[in-house]
Amino acid sequence: MGLATGCGNSNNSSSANNASPAAGNGTKSAGPVTLKMWGGVPPESGPQQVVDNWNKDHPDIQVEYVRYVNDDDGNLKLDTAMITGQDVDLFVNYTISHAAKRVESGLALDLSRFTDYNIEEKMGADTASWKIDGKFYGVPTTKSPFFIALNKDALDAANLPVPKEWTWNELRDYAKKLKGSNSYGFIQNMEPFVDPIDSVLSQEGYTKADGSSNLDHPLVRQWLETLNGMMKEDKTTPPLGEQLTSKMPVEQVFLSGEVPMLNIGAWLLRSSNNFTDFPRDFKIAFAPVPRLAEAAGDYVTRGGLGDYISINAKSKKQDAAWEFLKWYSDGGMSPMAAGGRLPASKDANQDDALKSLIGDKSDSYDLDSLMYVMFDNKTPTYVRSLPQEVMDLRSQEYEKYFLDSQSLDQTVQAMVTRHNEYLKQKK
Repeated sequence: MGLATGCGNSNNSSSANNASPAAGNGTKSAGPVTLKMWGGVPPESGPQQVVDNWNKDHPDIQVEYVRYVNDDDGNLKLDTAMITGQDVDLFVNYTISHAAKRVESGLALDLSRFTDYNIEEKMGADTASWKIDGKFYGVPTTKSPFFIALNKDALDAANLPVPKEWTWNELRDYAKKLKGSNSYGFIQNMEPFVDPIDSVLSQEGYTKADGSSNLDHPLVRQWLETLNGMMKEDKTTPPLGEQLTSKMPVEQVFLSGEVPMLNIGAWLLRSSNNFTDFPRDFKIAFAPVPRLAEAAGDYVTRGGLGDYISINAKSKKQDAAWEFLKWYSDGGMSPMAAGGRLPASKDANQDDALKSLIGDKSDSYDLDSLMYVMFDNKTPTYVRSLPQEVMDLRSQEYEKYFLDSQSLDQTVQAMVTRHNEYLKQKK
């Protein structure tokens, strides 16, 4: 980490509001400090246990967890709470674009004022993706694997192995072989839906050497054609219009055994461990997300680090928040693994995390493939950093293609034109 002032000097301009009796700056507090931490994970999926564990051992600093839904409305609610001075001491950012906007708005504290915790050393090289203007305004606390969840029983019945690396064309072939007479072979959570494009452009560049849009890259076209073929020709995955209008509960559909392959992230474990609401009688296996590029050496996958926890720059309890954040990052967050969130810190106990991850349900998983996608897959990763405006214009155009309201050529041209207009505005 870059070094600024020492954490004991709380009267510098960046933290003058931190010198209060409740801030933990050497002034005797009149009572326990109460911190409010805002996050998007339901309390029962780990956060409440984390907070309870901390509060039991730290009577002088008590933490309350406030849940916000990680969607547009929920993120607006969080931002509004901070801007209007409501109680927010720590908050979780789930994308670098959200974090960057909060830094720009003066809502996230520059952590370089704390010199007693080396984020890069603890979390590894992937932390580089979370630096904003060369600084940390939060700690990336989790490993965030994405994968294809597989119904192992269905694969065995079709004599299909669990892949350790594969292409989208191979997944398309699996989907044909696994498709039932009245059911699909493959479904996707909408959050990682567009990741194949970003796996290419995060390496090739979102712009070409001349500064113009690269959204007409050949592999972008290939992704569009492949998925459209699966929707319309193969009928192995739902048409996008059907999925969006029905708000298809893809986790439930997969866990019910109706569809044997699901593109999703590690939060699936939150539901797959819950046999009360999602009873199942099959074993789940895991495969990496397939690649568009033919050569495995050219592939990067989404993942890396996530759950970027920031301290509110307007909080009067920044030092107390920092004490909690260090503890959380170094393993206090282990109960979060029950929801698929593994600690990123090298000093966290991964055995504890694994126990939280699968609990007493180990017999219901293919453990070899689970360990591979969670811990052992060495494919390089990227963190999606595309501005939200580009995400939006891109999805607006490819949705028209999947809904049959414009051709492939029109779609690619429209994405490029709108991206170029955006790039001109930003100059």
